[in-house]
Amino acid sequence: MTRGKSAPITVNLLREGLVESVQYAQAVVCDRRGRTLSVAGDHSHATFIRSALKPFQALAVTTGGILEKYGLADRDLAVICSSHAGEIIHTRQAFNVLWRAELDAEHLQCPVPDCKKSALEHNCSGKHAGMLAVCRAHGWPVENYLERQHPVQRLILQQLSDLLKMPADEFICTHDDCGAPTYLMQLDQMATLYAHLASGDSLGLERIVRSMVHHPELIAGEGRFDTELMRLTQGELVSKSGAEGIQCIGKVGEGMGLAIKANDGSSRSKYATALHLLQQMGWVSPAVVETMATKFINVGEYTRLDVIGELAMD
Repeated sequence: MTRGKSAPITVNLLREGLVESVQYAQAVVCDRRGRTLSVAGDHSHATFIRSALKPFQALAVTTGGILEKYGLADRDLAVICSSHAGEIIHTRQAFNVLWRAELDAEHLQCPVPDCKKSALEHNCSGKHAGMLAVCRAHGWPVENYLERQHPVQRLILQQLSDLLKMPADEFICTHDDCGAPTYLMQLDQMATLYAHLASGDSLGLERIVRSMVHHPELIAGEGRFDTELMRLTQGELVSKSGAEGIQCIGKVGEGMGLAIKANDGSSRSKYATALHLLQQMGWVSPAVVETMATKFINVGEYTRLDVIGELAMD
């Protein structure tokens, strides 16, 4: 075993107690200085951060006077950070962001989901609305706001660069499914971002955390992992999922971040891993795990997930 590496987490799917399939997950805990505190697997494993990036894309809203200019509240900021379920409460809140910035749904360039009528119902509509509000406030064009060289995307990248103390031109950028840029990052970089988010040492990030933990129903939706975890922990954890097995969580007020990658890209593996590690670290109580286990560990009438492994000190 080399520094920064240890055994990954094993996630067994048990069918009436017998192993049916086996998956693996990697995880790392960092502080806001970027120091790796503990790891399972490879702390430097690189993958796309996907929607776990949204709270940091929202920094362009909280640091530029956008909230004040358009009278946006914490509920608006929460939906800007969200990967929502497309329910009425989500679409109305995303529309409110646009309306206050004198924009409308036609300006959104995220796709219209299958069998839906409006781009407002896309799970990323809040993020896109936030980017558009930033563009409107600065007088930047709104027609091409998703282009990598657009001022709003350059602003977001510069803020990431500042947080990670990494030159902006070293970031590897691709497009997420919604059309917005996303970035290839190491797991320890993701964990460091969430340590910053949870640290309370930035007013812009602190406002984002407050909006997320006070309005968890807007971040994902009823019965979804992020919403239920933040609701049950009552402001102690800030949580954001990303596609393809990404889960990031910050310990609010303590400046520590956890990043998880399920190697198979599944949600069920990352959620079970998260609950296992959160309990192991003492970030949640057994009662919280028991409550969430009914959906995220006991996944079927005859099946459940069994997680084996632990974080090792780096």
